Amino acid sequence: MADDMWAWIDALPKVELHLHLEGAIPLPALWRLMEKYGGDPDVPKLAALRERLTYKDFPDFIAAWIWKNGFIRSYEDFTFIAEAVAWDLVAQNIRYAEVFFSPTRFLDQGLEPQGLAQAIRAGLDKVPAAEIWLIADLVRDHGPDQAKDTLAKVREVMDCGIVGIGIGGSEHLYPPEPFAPVYEAARKLGLRTSAHAGEAAGPESIRGAVEALDVDRIGHGVAAIRDRAVLDLLAERQVPIELCPLSNVATGSIAAIEDHPVREFWDAGLMLTVNTDDPGMFHNSMTDEFTVLHEKFGFTAPDIRTLILNGIEASWQPDGRKAALRESFQADPDW
Repeated sequence: MADDMWAWIDALPKVELHLHLEGAIPLPALWRLMEKYGGDPDVPKLAALRERLTYKDFPDFIAAWIWKNGFIRSYEDFTFIAEAVAWDLVAQNIRYAEVFFSPTRFLDQGLEPQGLAQAIRAGLDKVPAAEIWLIADLVRDHGPDQAKDTLAKVREVMDCGIVGIGIGGSEHLYPPEPFAPVYEAARKLGLRTSAHAGEAAGPESIRGAVEALDVDRIGHGVAAIRDRAVLDLLAERQVPIELCPLSNVATGSIAAIEDHPVREFWDAGLMLTVNTDDPGMFHNSMTDEFTVLHEKFGFTAPDIRTLILNGIEASWQPDGRKAALRESFQADPDW
């Protein structure tokens, strides 16, 4: 029965709203980049790469993220990884995705946000079977002034399919409130907004993202379980939550999958979507995410369908296109 459920989920059309391009690189593709740039003596072969990408806590994950970024050094590399990630989405039957990229992480490589967006789009365009839009991660670690500068550059290349902004990074060190003017400026450009909140910091981070940044979506949000008022705020406003259960375990944000608040969130009426976050670094798939919800939390087949449709509803497509995508999913023979 478990195998039957896994196979059914795997065949379903799916949506991904919280996926970091640089964290979604399939391991064989990352290994090719490592070979290109001389590798790492502590990772002598591809089989050792998976072990290198394991983490004792969230800061350790961020350190590994920065290490991995050291092997992405050119616009050509971004075209290469974008194509590899797109093919991986197709293999998972993820038909629509909104993908973060983090341009300020690569300024020290001499790579500008405009060139990155163009290089990424060139790679995505090689895989027409996947519909993928981009979200510029303004990276909270670099501060609101840098975020403002990045937004100005992103504005020049919005025609590369950039639909929104977010702030990832070290949430426990950089609260959301100072970024409010940047978020307001992004809205004036017609961009949608998300923020990582309640992943590596407490419920106050979520409240700040909702009330100060006026976000359209929240990334992770698991700390809401620690404050009933914040939970009620999310339920009342129906702010879509980009849940990433297996990621939260991998980074130590949640001690064990059984401790994840997804069931409490569902029962409280929150608007939930399910995502993989950094599957190249956490070794998870969308099918794994939904299977865990079924096996550990009792989510039924109708529940899983609802979560997938929530992803369409929470996406940043025009309403007419949402309706068309919803109809195509529900007409799929595996639905």
